[in-house]
Amino acid sequence: MFKIYTKTGDKGGTSLIGGVRVPKDHIRIESYGTVDELNSFIGMACDLAQNDQVTAELREIQDRLFTVGSVLATNPGKEVKMKLPDLHEEDVTWLETKIDAMNEVLPEMRSFILPGGNLASSTCHVARCVCRRAERLCVSMQSHEEFIPPLIIQYLNRLSDYLFVLARYIGHINNAPEIPWRARI
Repeated sequence: MFKIYTKTGDKGGTSLIGGVRVPKDHIRIESYGTVDELNSFIGMACDLAQNDQVTAELREIQDRLFTVGSVLATNPGKEVKMKLPDLHEEDVTWLETKIDAMNEVLPEMRSFILPGGNLASSTCHVARCVCRRAERLCVSMQSHEEFIPPLIIQYLNRLSDYLFVLARYIGHINNAPEIPWRARI
């Protein structure tokens, strides 16, 4: 029987792919943990959207996020014996294409909008915020001279844009009102 617990992390350490042990608060662990959190919120948005096209797109994104997580979980200084998936520039282009298609049917934004509208839209907004945090952690990795492929930062940046537009799109197809932010003066 396979056991989910190994007890090897009971003292606050874990292993990166490649076998190097690091503390659980290492920036690599923070980054791929945040990507995992993002993936979970995207799964929730997928369940709430109840739209075949949106579900298919979000499942594709979840697959890419496992790719991103595997890269972040790998020690760049160690040779890895397993084949890991790659992120490609076409993955960023795919997001841009989806953003452009959704924007074709959305009304022009004339102000900031408050996150919300319906539960699926709100979940996309939460996912967008988690995505931005993942992006910030990856940028911080660069600042700490931890290797990270620049394409990961680009992908996360575009994904947060996608999630914002998707939140609006889901609201639009469900006739949920967008609430403009009105600054108190």
